[in-house]
Amino acid sequence: MFPEQINSLAQAVVEGARRRGWTVTAAESCTGGLVAAALTEVPGASEVLERSLVTYSNAAKTALLGVPGPLLRAHGAVSAATAEAMAAGARTAAAADLAVAVTGIAGPGGGSAEKPVGLVWFAIADREGVITHEARFDNAGRSAVRLAATTRALELLAMRLKA
Repeated sequence: MFPEQINSLAQAVVEGARRRGWTVTAAESCTGGLVAAALTEVPGASEVLERSLVTYSNAAKTALLGVPGPLLRAHGAVSAATAEAMAAGARTAAAADLAVAVTGIAGPGGGSAEKPVGLVWFAIADREGVITHEARFDNAGRSAVRLAATTRALELLAMRLKA
């Protein structure tokens, strides 16, 4: 279903989480559940992935992840602050050891000079805190941005599980 790179990364995440005895969750916006879908392609993923949340709208980010409305109004849905709040909220909602959040602009519309199509913010939350990452993917089309963001989210999870 997915390109080999995504399949390999998902396998590494599941194996890494299993080895550590950790559970993993995702809070996804622009990827629309692709991170969770990639993880569930791996046999045995249910040992480490109990739930994942697609919070596409701001209302969903607030209701399901506890992202404060004032934060969303001040920074927008596509921001480091929102990604951090999404990851922390997902970790809490799922009672997981490790969470990744993804929020971005997949296009073709919705971008601006400040926040162009292809801008994606990621956050990783674990017991040690939350770390954000920014990526600017080429505006190669909506599907390409979503797959690139899924790949990066899995890379970040895999790197954290190796640490």
